Amino acid sequence: MRWPFRREQKSLSDPSAELLAILGAVPAAAGVSVSPGSALQVPAVVSAIRLLSESAASLPASVVRIEADGTEVVDRSHPVNRLLEVEANSWTSFPALVRDMVASANLYDAGGLCYVNRVDGRAVELIQYANGAIQVTSDASTGEPSYSINSRPVPAANIIHVRSGFGKCPTTLARESIAVALVLERFAAKFFAQGARPSGWLGTDKSPGDAGIQKILAAWKATQASSENAGRTPVLWDGLKYNQLQMTSTDAQFLELRKFTILEICRAYRVPPGMLYELDRATWSNGEQQGKEFLSYSLESWLIELEAALRRGLFLPDEREKYAIRFSRDDLSRVDLTARATAISSLISARVLNPNEGRDWLGMPPREGGSEFANPNTGNNQPGAPTPPTPAPKPDDAGATDAA
Repeated sequence: MRWPFRREQKSLSDPSAELLAILGAVPAAAGVSVSPGSALQVPAVVSAIRLLSESAASLPASVVRIEADGTEVVDRSHPVNRLLEVEANSWTSFPALVRDMVASANLYDAGGLCYVNRVDGRAVELIQYANGAIQVTSDASTGEPSYSINSRPVPAANIIHVRSGFGKCPTTLARESIAVALVLERFAAKFFAQGARPSGWLGTDKSPGDAGIQKILAAWKATQASSENAGRTPVLWDGLKYNQLQMTSTDAQFLELRKFTILEICRAYRVPPGMLYELDRATWSNGEQQGKEFLSYSLESWLIELEAALRRGLFLPDEREKYAIRFSRDDLSRVDLTARATAISSLISARVLNPNEGRDWLGMPPREGGSEFANPNTGNNQPGAPTPPTPAPKPDDAGATDAA
Protein backbone atom coordinates (compact mmCIF):
# COMPACT_ATOMS: atom_id res chain seq x y z
CA MET A 1 0.00 0.00 0.00
CA ARG A 2 1.35 3.39 -0.96
CA TRP A 3 1.51 5.99 1.81
CA PRO A 4 -1.00 8.77 0.92
CA PHE A 5 1.07 11.60 2.39
CA ARG A 6 4.28 13.01 1.02
CA ARG A 7 7.19 12.61 3.39
CA GLU A 8 9.11 15.79 3.99
CA GLN A 9 12.87 15.57 4.43
CA LYS A 10 14.43 18.01 6.88
CA SER A 11 18.10 18.67 7.39
CA LEU A 12 20.33 20.66 9.70
CA SER A 13 23.01 21.06 7.05
CA ASP A 14 22.17 24.77 6.80
CA PRO A 15 20.67 25.77 10.16
CA SER A 16 19.65 29.32 10.86
CA ALA A 17 21.63 31.62 13.10
CA GLU A 18 18.81 31.56 15.65
CA LEU A 19 18.96 27.73 15.87
CA LEU A 20 22.73 27.76 16.28
CA ALA A 21 22.42 30.38 19.00
CA ILE A 22 19.77 28.38 20.84
CA LEU A 23 21.93 25.25 20.69
CA GLY A 24 24.93 27.25 21.86
CA ALA A 25 26.98 26.09 18.87
CA VAL A 26 28.27 29.49 17.83
CA PRO A 27 29.12 31.64 20.84
CA ALA A 28 30.40 35.13 20.23
CA ALA A 29 34.02 36.05 20.82
CA ALA A 30 33.02 37.27 24.29
CA GLY A 31 32.07 33.69 25.16
CA VAL A 32 28.27 34.04 25.26
CA SER A 33 25.63 33.04 22.72
CA VAL A 34 23.45 35.83 21.38
CA SER A 35 19.87 34.82 20.60
CA PRO A 36 16.80 37.07 20.20
CA GLY A 37 15.87 36.30 23.81
CA SER A 38 19.28 37.04 25.28
CA ALA A 39 19.70 40.18 23.15
CA LEU A 40 16.55 41.61 24.73
CA GLN A 41 18.28 41.42 28.12
CA VAL A 42 20.39 44.40 27.04
CA PRO A 43 18.47 47.62 27.77
CA ALA A 44 19.98 49.45 24.78
CA VAL A 45 18.75 46.73 22.40
CA VAL A 46 15.25 46.79 23.90
CA SER A 47 15.14 50.57 23.69
CA ALA A 48 16.33 50.68 20.05
CA ILE A 49 13.84 48.04 18.87
CA ARG A 50 10.98 49.61 20.81
CA LEU A 51 11.84 53.02 19.38
CA LEU A 52 11.71 51.76 15.78
CA SER A 53 8.69 49.46 16.14
CA GLU A 54 6.53 51.73 18.30
CA SER A 55 7.31 54.79 16.18
CA ALA A 56 6.19 52.94 13.04
CA ALA A 57 3.06 51.70 14.84
CA SER A 58 2.13 55.22 15.98
CA LEU A 59 1.71 56.50 12.41
CA PRO A 60 -1.78 56.14 10.89
CA ALA A 61 -1.98 54.20 7.61
CA SER A 62 -4.58 54.56 4.89
CA VAL A 63 -5.43 53.31 1.41
CA VAL A 64 -4.69 55.82 -1.36
CA ARG A 65 -5.99 55.75 -4.92
CA ILE A 66 -3.47 56.71 -7.59
CA GLU A 67 -5.04 58.97 -10.20
CA ALA A 68 -4.08 59.16 -13.87
CA ASP A 69 -1.92 62.23 -13.26
CA GLY A 70 -0.01 60.48 -10.42
CA THR A 71 -1.70 62.27 -7.52
CA GLU A 72 -2.79 60.19 -4.55
CA VAL A 73 -6.20 60.51 -2.94
CA VAL A 74 -7.19 58.79 0.31
CA ASP A 75 -9.88 56.19 -0.40
CA ARG A 76 -11.70 55.32 2.81
CA SER A 77 -14.31 53.27 0.96
CA HIS A 78 -11.89 50.52 -0.05
CA PRO A 79 -12.43 47.28 1.95
CA VAL A 80 -8.72 47.09 2.89
CA ASN A 81 -9.10 50.37 4.78
CA ARG A 82 -11.07 48.51 7.47
CA LEU A 83 -8.02 46.39 8.29
CA LEU A 84 -5.91 49.53 8.70
CA GLU A 85 -8.31 51.68 10.70
CA VAL A 86 -10.50 49.21 12.62
CA GLU A 87 -8.61 45.98 13.35
CA ALA A 88 -6.24 43.53 11.67
CA ASN A 89 -8.21 40.64 13.20
CA SER A 90 -10.58 40.10 16.09
CA TRP A 91 -7.74 40.05 18.66
CA THR A 92 -5.08 42.32 17.14
CA SER A 93 -5.17 45.98 16.18
CA PHE A 94 -3.29 47.14 13.10
CA PRO A 95 -0.81 49.29 15.11
CA ALA A 96 0.03 46.26 17.28
CA LEU A 97 0.57 44.18 14.13
CA VAL A 98 2.95 46.78 12.67
CA ARG A 99 4.82 47.05 15.97
CA ASP A 100 5.34 43.29 16.26
CA MET A 101 6.37 42.88 12.62
CA VAL A 102 9.04 45.59 12.79
CA ALA A 103 10.29 44.17 16.09
CA SER A 104 10.51 40.68 14.57
CA ALA A 105 12.35 42.04 11.53
CA ASN A 106 14.97 43.51 13.89
CA LEU A 107 15.29 40.32 15.95
CA TYR A 108 14.99 37.44 13.49
CA ASP A 109 16.77 36.80 10.19
CA ALA A 110 13.52 35.51 8.67
CA GLY A 111 11.96 38.94 9.27
CA GLY A 112 8.45 39.91 10.25
CA LEU A 113 5.85 37.60 8.71
CA CYS A 114 2.08 37.91 8.54
CA TYR A 115 -0.54 35.66 6.91
CA VAL A 116 -3.31 37.28 4.84
CA ASN A 117 -6.59 35.40 5.16
CA ARG A 118 -8.62 35.88 1.97
CA VAL A 119 -12.28 35.28 1.12
CA ASP A 120 -13.11 35.34 -2.60
CA GLY A 121 -9.71 36.87 -3.23
CA ARG A 122 -10.22 39.80 -0.81
CA ALA A 123 -8.09 40.28 2.29
CA VAL A 124 -10.35 40.03 5.34
CA GLU A 125 -7.90 39.23 8.15
CA LEU A 126 -4.21 39.62 8.98
CA ILE A 127 -2.69 37.01 11.31
CA GLN A 128 0.83 37.09 12.70
CA TYR A 129 1.83 33.58 13.73
CA ALA A 130 4.37 32.80 16.43
CA ASN A 131 7.99 33.16 15.33
CA GLY A 132 9.05 30.04 13.47
CA ALA A 133 5.54 28.89 12.53
CA ILE A 134 5.92 30.45 9.07
CA GLN A 135 8.93 28.95 7.28
CA VAL A 136 10.74 30.83 4.51
CA THR A 137 12.81 29.12 1.83
CA SER A 138 14.68 31.26 -0.69
CA ASP A 139 15.76 30.16 -4.14
CA ALA A 140 19.54 29.80 -4.24
CA SER A 141 19.82 31.61 -7.60
CA THR A 142 17.12 34.26 -7.66
CA GLY A 143 16.37 34.67 -3.97
CA GLU A 144 12.63 34.27 -4.61
CA PRO A 145 11.01 33.17 -1.33
CA SER A 146 8.48 30.41 -0.86
CA TYR A 147 6.43 30.07 2.30
CA SER A 148 4.81 27.38 4.40
CA ILE A 149 2.89 27.42 7.68
CA ASN A 150 3.66 24.40 9.86
CA SER A 151 5.03 22.61 6.74
CA ARG A 152 1.89 23.44 4.71
CA PRO A 153 2.72 25.45 1.53
CA VAL A 154 1.14 28.89 1.32
CA PRO A 155 1.00 31.17 -1.76
CA ALA A 156 3.47 34.02 -1.60
CA ALA A 157 0.63 36.46 -2.37
CA ASN A 158 -0.90 35.59 1.02
CA ILE A 159 2.18 36.55 3.04
CA ILE A 160 3.27 40.01 4.14
CA HIS A 161 7.04 39.84 4.60
CA VAL A 162 9.07 42.66 6.18
CA ARG A 163 12.82 42.08 6.40
CA SER A 164 16.09 43.88 6.89
CA GLY A 165 18.92 44.18 4.40
CA PHE A 166 21.95 41.89 3.89
CA GLY A 167 19.76 38.83 4.52
CA LYS A 168 20.39 39.22 8.26
CA CYS A 169 18.63 41.15 10.99
CA PRO A 170 20.50 43.90 12.91
CA THR A 171 20.61 41.69 16.01
CA THR A 172 22.56 39.01 14.14
CA LEU A 173 24.86 41.51 12.43
CA ALA A 174 25.69 43.18 15.77
CA ARG A 175 25.95 39.96 17.79
CA GLU A 176 29.55 40.65 18.91
CA SER A 177 28.71 44.11 20.28
CA ILE A 178 25.58 42.75 21.96
CA ALA A 179 27.66 39.92 23.45
CA VAL A 180 30.07 42.46 24.97
CA ALA A 181 27.10 44.32 26.45
CA LEU A 182 25.76 41.06 27.88
CA VAL A 183 29.10 40.25 29.50
CA LEU A 184 29.31 43.73 31.01
CA GLU A 185 25.76 43.44 32.34
CA ARG A 186 26.52 40.11 34.00
CA PHE A 187 29.82 41.36 35.40
CA ALA A 188 28.13 44.41 36.91
CA ALA A 189 25.44 42.21 38.47
CA LYS A 190 28.02 39.89 40.02
CA PHE A 191 30.16 42.82 41.09
CA PHE A 192 27.43 44.22 43.31
CA ALA A 193 25.90 40.90 44.32
CA GLN A 194 29.02 38.95 45.26
CA GLY A 195 31.93 41.36 45.00
CA ALA A 196 33.47 40.24 41.70
CA ARG A 197 36.59 42.34 42.31
CA PRO A 198 38.09 42.05 45.82
CA SER A 199 38.94 45.36 47.40
CA GLY A 200 41.82 43.95 49.48
CA TRP A 201 43.43 40.92 51.10
CA LEU A 202 44.22 39.67 54.61
CA GLY A 203 47.74 38.81 55.65
CA THR A 204 49.59 37.65 58.76
CA ASP A 205 53.15 36.80 59.76
CA LYS A 206 51.98 33.66 61.53
CA SER A 207 51.06 30.31 60.05
CA PRO A 208 47.39 29.76 60.91
CA GLY A 209 47.20 26.35 59.20
CA ASP A 210 44.36 25.02 57.11
CA ALA A 211 41.88 25.01 59.96
CA GLY A 212 42.76 28.60 60.90
CA ILE A 213 42.39 29.79 57.30
CA GLN A 214 38.95 28.23 57.09
CA LYS A 215 37.87 29.99 60.29
CA ILE A 216 39.22 33.33 59.06
CA LEU A 217 37.39 32.99 55.73
CA ALA A 218 34.15 32.00 57.42
CA ALA A 219 34.30 34.93 59.84
CA TRP A 220 35.19 37.41 57.09
CA LYS A 221 32.44 36.15 54.78
CA ALA A 222 29.84 36.33 57.55
CA THR A 223 30.67 39.94 58.44
CA GLN A 224 31.95 41.54 55.20
CA ALA A 225 30.77 39.61 52.12
CA SER A 226 27.70 40.55 50.02
CA SER A 227 26.17 43.95 49.43
CA GLU A 228 24.23 43.82 52.72
CA ASN A 229 27.48 44.06 54.70
CA ALA A 230 29.06 46.76 52.55
CA GLY A 231 30.61 49.54 54.61
CA ARG A 232 30.84 47.62 57.88
CA THR A 233 33.98 48.05 59.97
CA PRO A 234 36.12 44.90 59.93
CA VAL A 235 37.54 43.57 63.20
CA LEU A 236 41.00 41.97 62.83
CA TRP A 237 42.54 39.65 65.42
CA ASP A 238 45.61 37.60 66.08
CA GLY A 239 47.99 39.71 63.97
CA LEU A 240 45.88 39.90 60.83
CA LYS A 241 46.49 42.87 58.57
CA TYR A 242 44.21 44.24 55.82
CA ASN A 243 45.95 45.27 52.58
CA GLN A 244 43.89 47.36 50.17
CA LEU A 245 44.13 46.71 46.41
CA GLN A 246 44.43 49.58 43.96
CA MET A 247 41.86 49.95 41.18
CA THR A 248 43.27 48.98 37.80
CA SER A 249 42.82 51.01 34.61
CA THR A 250 40.37 48.39 33.31
CA ASP A 251 38.17 48.80 36.39
CA ALA A 252 38.35 52.58 36.13
CA GLN A 253 37.13 52.52 32.52
CA PHE A 254 34.33 50.02 33.10
CA LEU A 255 31.65 52.72 32.90
CA GLU A 256 33.17 54.19 29.74
CA LEU A 257 33.18 50.76 28.13
CA ARG A 258 29.50 50.29 28.92
CA LYS A 259 28.73 53.64 27.29
CA PHE A 260 30.70 52.65 24.20
CA THR A 261 28.62 49.48 23.81
CA ILE A 262 25.50 51.68 23.72
CA LEU A 263 27.00 53.64 20.85
CA GLU A 264 27.84 50.41 19.01
CA ILE A 265 24.25 49.20 19.39
CA CYS A 266 22.98 52.59 18.18
CA ARG A 267 25.11 52.19 15.05
CA ALA A 268 23.76 48.68 14.45
CA TYR A 269 20.11 49.75 14.61
CA ARG A 270 20.81 53.21 13.10
CA VAL A 271 19.28 55.06 16.03
CA PRO A 272 20.61 58.42 17.32
CA PRO A 273 22.28 57.94 20.74
CA GLY A 274 20.24 60.72 22.32
CA MET A 275 17.04 58.80 21.60
CA LEU A 276 18.40 55.91 23.71
CA TYR A 277 19.05 58.38 26.54
CA GLU A 278 22.82 58.43 25.98
CA LEU A 279 23.00 62.18 26.54
CA ASP A 280 26.73 62.83 26.99
CA ARG A 281 26.94 64.81 23.75
CA ALA A 282 23.30 65.87 23.49
CA THR A 283 22.37 69.56 23.46
CA TRP A 284 19.18 71.50 22.86
CA SER A 285 20.18 72.16 19.26
CA ASN A 286 21.48 68.77 18.15
CA GLY A 287 18.68 66.93 19.99
CA GLU A 288 16.13 68.33 17.53
CA GLN A 289 18.42 67.49 14.63
CA GLN A 290 18.75 63.90 15.85
CA GLY A 291 14.97 63.61 15.83
CA LYS A 292 14.89 64.67 12.16
CA GLU A 293 17.70 62.26 11.33
CA PHE A 294 15.79 59.46 13.04
CA LEU A 295 12.79 60.04 10.77
CA SER A 296 14.88 60.43 7.60
CA TYR A 297 17.57 57.78 8.03
CA SER A 298 16.23 55.29 10.61
CA LEU A 299 12.45 55.07 10.43
CA GLU A 300 11.85 56.02 6.79
CA SER A 301 13.46 52.86 5.40
CA TRP A 302 11.18 50.69 7.56
CA LEU A 303 8.10 52.68 6.51
CA ILE A 304 8.94 52.24 2.83
CA GLU A 305 9.47 48.50 3.35
CA LEU A 306 6.15 48.26 5.22
CA GLU A 307 4.26 50.14 2.50
CA ALA A 308 5.68 47.90 -0.24
CA ALA A 309 5.02 44.67 1.69
CA LEU A 310 1.46 45.70 2.58
CA ARG A 311 0.78 46.69 -1.02
CA ARG A 312 1.85 43.26 -2.26
CA GLY A 313 -0.11 41.39 0.38
CA LEU A 314 -3.36 43.36 0.62
CA PHE A 315 -4.19 44.15 -3.00
CA LEU A 316 -4.90 41.83 -5.90
CA PRO A 317 -2.42 41.98 -8.82
CA ASP A 318 -4.76 44.12 -10.97
CA GLU A 319 -5.23 46.59 -8.07
CA ARG A 320 -1.59 47.26 -7.29
CA GLU A 321 -1.22 49.85 -10.04
CA LYS A 322 -4.26 51.78 -8.80
CA TYR A 323 -3.91 51.53 -5.00
CA ALA A 324 -1.18 51.77 -2.40
CA ILE A 325 -0.73 51.94 1.40
CA ARG A 326 0.70 55.13 2.86
CA PHE A 327 1.79 55.97 6.42
CA SER A 328 1.29 59.58 7.45
CA ARG A 329 4.64 61.04 8.51
CA ASP A 330 3.00 64.24 9.78
CA ASP A 331 2.28 62.75 13.21
CA LEU A 332 5.98 62.82 14.10
CA SER A 333 6.10 66.60 13.67
CA ARG A 334 2.84 67.48 15.42
CA VAL A 335 4.62 68.16 18.69
CA ASP A 336 6.11 71.38 17.31
CA LEU A 337 2.84 73.23 16.69
CA THR A 338 4.61 76.54 15.96
CA ALA A 339 6.69 75.02 13.17
CA ARG A 340 3.63 73.31 11.67
CA ALA A 341 1.56 76.50 11.77
CA THR A 342 4.36 78.47 10.10
CA ALA A 343 4.79 75.87 7.36
CA ILE A 344 1.05 75.62 6.64
CA SER A 345 0.68 79.42 6.57
CA SER A 346 3.60 79.75 4.16
CA LEU A 347 2.22 77.07 1.83
CA ILE A 348 -1.23 78.72 1.79
CA SER A 349 0.32 82.12 1.08
CA ALA A 350 2.30 80.62 -1.81
CA ARG A 351 -0.95 79.02 -3.07
CA VAL A 352 0.58 75.56 -2.87
CA LEU A 353 -2.19 74.56 -0.44
CA ASN A 354 -5.66 75.95 0.02
CA PRO A 355 -7.00 76.64 3.54
CA ASN A 356 -9.09 73.46 3.61
CA GLU A 357 -6.04 71.32 2.81
CA GLY A 358 -4.18 73.07 5.63
CA ARG A 359 -7.09 72.40 7.98
CA ASP A 360 -7.02 68.74 6.96
CA TRP A 361 -3.36 68.56 8.06
CA LEU A 362 -4.50 69.73 11.48
CA GLY A 363 -7.38 67.24 11.60
CA MET A 364 -10.02 69.97 11.24
CA PRO A 365 -13.12 69.87 8.99
CA PRO A 366 -13.27 72.01 5.82
CA ARG A 367 -14.99 75.38 5.85
CA GLU A 368 -17.07 77.11 3.21
CA GLY A 369 -14.94 79.00 0.71
CA GLY A 370 -11.75 77.33 1.92
CA SER A 371 -11.04 75.50 -1.33
CA GLU A 372 -9.83 78.63 -3.15
CA PHE A 373 -6.07 79.03 -3.75
CA ALA A 374 -5.62 82.60 -2.56
CA ASN A 375 -2.99 84.49 -0.59
CA PRO A 376 -4.69 85.91 2.50
CA ASN A 377 -1.86 88.40 3.02
CA THR A 378 -2.27 90.41 -0.23
CA GLY A 379 -5.95 91.24 -0.29
CA ASN A 380 -8.60 90.20 -2.80
CA ASN A 381 -7.18 91.66 -6.03
CA GLN A 382 -5.32 88.52 -7.07
CA PRO A 383 -6.01 85.48 -9.26
CA GLY A 384 -8.01 82.85 -7.49
CA ALA A 385 -9.25 85.19 -4.74
CA PRO A 386 -13.01 85.28 -4.04
CA THR A 387 -14.90 88.21 -5.60
CA PRO A 388 -15.79 90.80 -2.94
CA PRO A 389 -19.53 91.47 -2.53
CA THR A 390 -20.97 94.62 -4.18
CA PRO A 391 -21.96 97.19 -1.50
CA ALA A 392 -25.67 98.12 -1.35
CA PRO A 393 -26.57 101.70 -2.41
CA LYS A 394 -27.13 104.29 0.30
CA PRO A 395 -30.65 105.61 0.93
CA ASP A 396 -29.69 109.18 -0.09
CA ASP A 397 -28.29 107.93 -3.40
CA ALA A 398 -31.47 105.99 -4.08
CA GLY A 399 -33.64 109.08 -3.40
CA ALA A 400 -31.56 111.29 -5.66
CA THR A 401 -31.89 108.76 -8.44
CA ASP A 402 -35.70 108.66 -8.13
CA ALA A 403 -35.92 112.47 -8.20
CA ALA A 404 -33.88 112.64 -11.34
